[in-house]
Amino acid sequence: MTRSSTETALALYLRRLSGRSPLGDEERAALLATPGIATLVDVERDFVRVGEPVHHACLIIHGLVARFAQTRNGDRGIVAIHIPGDMADLHSVVAPQVTWALHALTPTRILRIPHEALRELATRYPSIAAAFWRDCAVDASILAHWNANLGRKNALARIAHLFAEMHVRYQLIGEPSGGFPFPITQVDLADAVGLTPVHLNRMLKRLADDGVAVKNPDHVRILDEQRLIRLGQFDPAYIQPGRR
Repeated sequence: MTRSSTETALALYLRRLSGRSPLGDEERAALLATPGIATLVDVERDFVRVGEPVHHACLIIHGLVARFAQTRNGDRGIVAIHIPGDMADLHSVVAPQVTWALHALTPTRILRIPHEALRELATRYPSIAAAFWRDCAVDASILAHWNANLGRKNALARIAHLFAEMHVRYQLIGEPSGGFPFPITQVDLADAVGLTPVHLNRMLKRLADDGVAVKNPDHVRILDEQRLIRLGQFDPAYIQPGRR
């Protein structure tokens, strides 16, 4: 993988961090110089497995990644979706014995960053440590809202909330408004919102027929953002966009 891919990934992550935390020029330069090994992961492959100890965190360069929870009998369910610029398992720096899996939903490029390098950054630069801490807090907040979305909302609201959230998260890394890339299969999308594929398709058709949003194979097009937000009962505050 080229150095430019590494630089692109780190620049996306810096954009994510600095959108919520003030970082000076020296801290930005140090973060952009973080070492890592770029790797291509085939679609439908685990690249972090349940129960294994890890010594690096995974920064998404390109593609879509699911975090899976897994039961003792091997049943799995999507509990988070990670996009480019996400450090999908930053918390593994302090909890390296993982209890979940990271799985490539599409052909995916990741940057494996050694825990040692992240600990050194946090030690040398307290502002970076605070930014990492805040990033983990936002990640936990997203997980909590996913849980409420699945447990307390109807099918249409679940999908609308997910689309509204992904729209905001993609905008934070520079994607223009009006839609976002989302090359997820119907089966995986159904899993993420706790529906059967048949029920999911009915709800997607309703969103399209009502002029709210259209899910294409590789993209979601937002037709009426305000209606999407109302349907999903979505408040972006938990993502902390633009917080200082």
